[in-house]
Amino acid sequence: MYNLPVLGSNKTVEATLPEKVNSHVLYEVVRWQLASRRRGTAATKTRGMVNFTTKKMYGQKHTGRARHGDYGAPIFVGGGTVFGPQPRDYSYTLPKKVRKLGLGMALADRAREGKLFLAEDFKGVNGKTKEFVAWLKAHNLEGHTILLVTSDEKVARAARNLPRVRVLAPEGLNVYDIMRQEALVMEASAWEGVQARVSRSERGEA
Repeated sequence: MYNLPVLGSNKTVEATLPEKVNSHVLYEVVRWQLASRRRGTAATKTRGMVNFTTKKMYGQKHTGRARHGDYGAPIFVGGGTVFGPQPRDYSYTLPKKVRKLGLGMALADRAREGKLFLAEDFKGVNGKTKEFVAWLKAHNLEGHTILLVTSDEKVARAARNLPRVRVLAPEGLNVYDIMRQEALVMEASAWEGVQARVSRSERGEA
């Protein structure tokens, strides 16, 4: 059980998160995420794809030279590539239970370090970047890399231009972005939905 501080007040919110953080589970989830993001468009031309004549270079015998076919052979400059990369899909399936457990552990890691904050509102932020900078300063969060989870369009617009702030919608919360940022700031209303996702994994549901 963790107590999450609510910014701008003295209140805390109890959160049910995994007590132990398994770094290997976090690694597997991040690896799965990054593999799914790979475009897989790398390609090389094989011997049959290069633009060379297929005419035999010279006779097979009686030249005193090595036997060769055409100039598209891999040993020649400009020839085809042997076993080079071809377009492919790098994504694979990771059990849903592991994905949810990884999310819970990532949140628990930030909560354990005291870097998971809830915000009931973003008072004074109405879409201007300078307003959000002032809000960060008022809550002693300036200088940190922050993952901001909000569904408020004005707050998102005010924060997205800052290089040290990554903005996500609540449904887009993921392990990779949590682990990349030093602190996680989330709307209190969004936390309820995230807690439900983590609780299901704690009960062992898929």
